[in-house]
Amino acid sequence: MMIKRLFDVLMASVLLVILSPVMAIVAVCIRCSIGSPILFMQVRPGKDSRPFKMVKFRTMRICHDRNGQLLPDDERMTSVGEMLRAASLDELPELWNVLKGEMSLVGPRPLLMEYLPLYDAAQARRHEVRPGITGWAQVNGRNALGWEDKFRLDVWYVDNRSMWLDLKICVMTVIKVISRCEVNQPGQATMSRFTGKSS
Repeated sequence: MMIKRLFDVLMASVLLVILSPVMAIVAVCIRCSIGSPILFMQVRPGKDSRPFKMVKFRTMRICHDRNGQLLPDDERMTSVGEMLRAASLDELPELWNVLKGEMSLVGPRPLLMEYLPLYDAAQARRHEVRPGITGWAQVNGRNALGWEDKFRLDVWYVDNRSMWLDLKICVMTVIKVISRCEVNQPGQATMSRFTGKSS
């Protein structure tokens, strides 16, 4: 939708200007507490499953075990990282992805490329639209949701998307961020990995 794209560009531009001092402070905090690099980039599937590089603020240390494997997320997560995730400040650099047309402000969250072969036909429909910084699943449970519920809500958004719904999700997102609830699944530092339809 042309109106949605214009809204994305306008809001992302305004937010980048307004939040630039916040982003600068976050960058300094990461540099002092976690080190370099400040940004975390990872290839994620976008609209029609096309890959793009999503950019976020880094929240974890880069630590490996004796076999060269990355340590579990809960062992690499820092107190600064937890704070950034709770306030969703780690997501702010994704506004650049919105400006570039790779993401939207609202849409299903972009997941890992390795999940693509695991989706069934219904779950894969989440890629019919641009992925978003926030989405219907995020304001209805965020990371406290199981995978089946999250995909169901993503597909519901695809089928019912509108500018009014996007505005509603944006308002609900602000409320969720302020309340800092449902950041993670119980007992998990981050969302558990998706391993297939029955996950």
